[in-house]
Order: sequence, then structure tokens, then C-alpha cells
Amino acid sequence: MYSRALAITALSYGVLHHLGLLPDGLGEGPDGSRWADWLDLLVPWLVLAPAAWTMVAAEASRQTWLAFGMGALAYANGHGIHLAGNSLNNTAPGETAHLWDEVVGHAVWYAGVALVLGALAATMRGRPRPHPIGYPLALGVGLTWASNAVGGGTVVPALAVALAASWWGWRRREELGVVLLVGFAPGALVLVVELITRLNQ
Repeated sequence: MYSRALAITALSYGVLHHLGLLPDGLGEGPDGSRWADWLDLLVPWLVLAPAAWTMVAAEASRQTWLAFGMGALAYANGHGIHLAGNSLNNTAPGETAHLWDEVVGHAVWYAGVALVLGALAATMRGRPRPHPIGYPLALGVGLTWASNAVGGGTVVPALAVALAASWWGWRRREELGVVLLVGFAPGALVLVVELITRLNQ
């Protein structure tokens, strides 16, 4: 049950954190909104629910649950700020909408993702290496983390998280934790290239 829940969490995160790629936001919805915005309301539920299922299946400790709970709150809060700011920015672009969408919303949201990641990593200790499908799922998570950071303007803190996750995965490379190395080392590379490109502009 644990492996299945973790795989669904990874898949949900990798797919749903790319809703911005939907062509033209799936068209215009009620009151000037876009249908993708309405779909985006489901993202915290569809990512955090399987993550919580993973925590239950792992019989996580209280400390791990505390980290998960704090991360889930930040995730949902930041995502909501981003969604509202982004939806407003689509209809009435301005500095305030940009601030809440691209700066505050993303910073809080991705901080929540990092805390949830840390809690899930803690549940991986001592578990055997993954089924082969776990490796592409891990790569999808790491590259999603990197692409979100590039799009969300959080490259430097995201790089720090990616390096920490890669280091943790290296230390746990004989266990399930190797998935963090597989996912976040390429993600870190993407972020380093992005950072160098920005510095050279």
C-alpha cells in the first residue's frame, strides 16, 4: 500500500503542477475566469490526499506528521494565494496581482512542497529500493520541482532544496531514498544552468 500511495503522490505532483501548460487555460469560464483556474482548485486535494495516504501507510512518527501538517498548510495557503493572484492577473494585470501570484504565492506554496517532501523522505528510511517504475516517477518529480522554480522565480531556494534532497538520496542510495537522488540531481542541474544563464544576461 505504501509504494502505491507514494507512486500516486509522485504522479499527481508531476502532472498537476503543469496545469499552466493547458492551451489557453481551456478557454474562458464564468466571470472572466479560465476553466483551468477552476480545475486548479482541485490541485491541493489531489496532491496532498495521496501524500497523506503515504504517511498513514508508512505509520509515520508524530514529528514527521508535524512537518507534513505544516507543509500541507503552507502548500494549500500558497496555492490559494497563487490561484487568486493568477486569476486576477489574467483579467486585470497589475503590480499587486503579480506580487501575490508570482512572488508571495509561489514562495509559500513551494516552501510547503519542500516540507511535504521532507516528511515523505523521512518515511523512506530503511525501505528497499523502488520498483523500476519508481525511477521515471522520481525523475518527473525532480524536473517538475525545477520547472516550477524557473517559472515561479524561486530558483535559488529551489536549488538549495534540490541539492539537499540529492545529498539525502546519495546517503540512502541503497534504499528507497535513492529516488531523491534520481529525481533531484537532474533537477539541480537544470536550476544551475538556469542560474548561470540569468547571471550572464
